[in-house]
Formats: sequence, C-alpha cells, structure tokens
Amino acid sequence: MNTRLSRNLITALTAATALATLTSCSDSAAETAKATGGQPATVAGVAVTKDAALHDALPDTIKKAGTVRVATDVPYAPFEMFVAEGKPELTGLDYDLGQALGAKLGVKFEFTPQKFDGIVPAIQAGKFDAAMSAMTDNKERQAVVDFVDYSVSGSGIMVVKGNPERITTLDDLCAKKVAVQAATNQLDLLKEHQAKCKAAGKSEIDIQTFPKDSDAQLALRSGKVVAQVQTKPAAGWTAKTADGGAAFQVVDDPAAAGGYGASPNGIAVSKKLPQLSDAIHKALQALIDDGTVTKIFDKYGVASIAVKEATKNAAVD
Repeated sequence: MNTRLSRNLITALTAATALATLTSCSDSAAETAKATGGQPATVAGVAVTKDAALHDALPDTIKKAGTVRVATDVPYAPFEMFVAEGKPELTGLDYDLGQALGAKLGVKFEFTPQKFDGIVPAIQAGKFDAAMSAMTDNKERQAVVDFVDYSVSGSGIMVVKGNPERITTLDDLCAKKVAVQAATNQLDLLKEHQAKCKAAGKSEIDIQTFPKDSDAQLALRSGKVVAQVQTKPAAGWTAKTADGGAAFQVVDDPAAAGGYGASPNGIAVSKKLPQLSDAIHKALQALIDDGTVTKIFDKYGVASIAVKEATKNAAVD
C-alpha cells in the first residue's frame, strides 16, 4: 500500500478533532524551533546534538549554506501539519524527524510547503535539496531521486477502545460490518480478502463504504460497524488524538507490523547530492540506535511503522 501516491489514501480528520490536535502540538513547535544550524535541539523530549564527523561528511555547498532545503506538502496528518490554522509554523512526524536530523548533522532542515506532485520536479530543478512528505519509495521515483527510508506503512484496522469484538487480523472481519472510504486501496484490500473468507467457510465482509474518512469514523463511533480500515498512520494518529485517545485503538497484527500491503517511505534526496543522502542515512541510523526515532513516531501514535534499520532505495518494484 502506498502511503503518498494519492491524496485520498489519508483524508483529513474531522474539523473539531484536527483543530484540537493541532493546538496540542504547539509544544512541538516550541521544542523544534531551537533546531537552527549547528545547535542542539530537543525533539519529542530527546536532546539531539551535532555529530562532528557526520557534519564534515556533508557536501561543501550544504555546509556553507548551513541549511538543507526541504520540500513538504502540508497538511497530511500525522506527517506534516500546521501548528495552528492560518499560521505558517509546522509540526508533525516528518517535521520533528527533520529537526532531529538537522541537529545531528549540525545544519538546519528548512521546510517549505510545496504541492505534492511538484516536489520531485522541484528537486530536479535544484529548488530543494530533499523532501520529507510521507513519500513512497518506488522504482519510478528512484530514477530521479534517492531515498533514505525511515518507515514502512500500509493499511490498518481501527476499532473502538477496548476492542469488544476481539479483532486481531483481517480474518476476524469476515461476516462483520466494516467501514472504509470509497475509492481507496483499503477498499481494494477488503474486496480481495473476500475470497479468503469464503475459503475459510465464513461469510464475506459486509463492506460499508463512505465518501469521506470522517464519515467512516463516525460509523465506527456510533456502533454501525465494528471496525474501520484506513492507512495505518492515519489510524494511529486518530486513535491517539480522538477524545484524548479514549475513543479508538489500532489492531496490531504481528504478521503485518507496518500494516497490510506495506511499502517503504523515505526522504527523497537530489541525485546531485550523494554525500547528503549518505550523511542523512548515517544520521537516521544514529537516531534509530539511540531511541530518538521511536520516541518521535510514538508521539504521533505510529511507532509500529518505524524501521529498525535505515535503508536506501529499499523499494524493489
């Protein structure tokens, strides 16, 4: 499942929930605002300091500028969001991770909003050095940019808090009413699973489609369905923030830790800057090793999609 191939794969949360959670993220802006070039930063409660060797390994142009120019498409919860509606300050998983990487490398990761379909062309044109925008690593994109992969994500199952139906896998959805947004990969996933329900001698999933993710969420909240299938990052963020975390929970299937049909997501880096992608790769691994990455992902309710080892250009198709 591709996290960021299409806008309709993760839709906006309900307006009330979004405003509440963006306000609660203001501490993120306060923390990461410290992450100017060469200075330590506190991100997700972790103090990150410069690694001199990694800084020295950066391209001369980046060291001279003291800045990595990063493109991002905002908003796209929980990866990139505005701290407050109508204000330019950013927050989100990608933003926090970028500030941690910048502090480790001793440069500033300067984020600039850019429409998603224009990000890769802008990198090719030299407007940006990199992009952090929940971008799926695939072979087509690898032809023009390099990826440093930091997460693997696909589709997830969200249920009401307490999981009264004891749902643990997709198989448990057979013969049950399940909500999903129309025209998404998650709908395709449920349709494809119908054959497995039949093979197990069970009734098919009673798929309930909705025009918006928020409508599907309302059906789950009201008890009209027993589960909702959406991207795992969106499910994790909703479960963490809706009603202060008291409304929903995510089903974590050990056989699909990052979600069903998971694919790698990465930081896209200009092919003209191989030293930058190498330095980011090493800095990311250092942040994985010291636990910073886990804390950043956990802050947004999506710890299960974080990679245990940083990779480059991991997609094989």
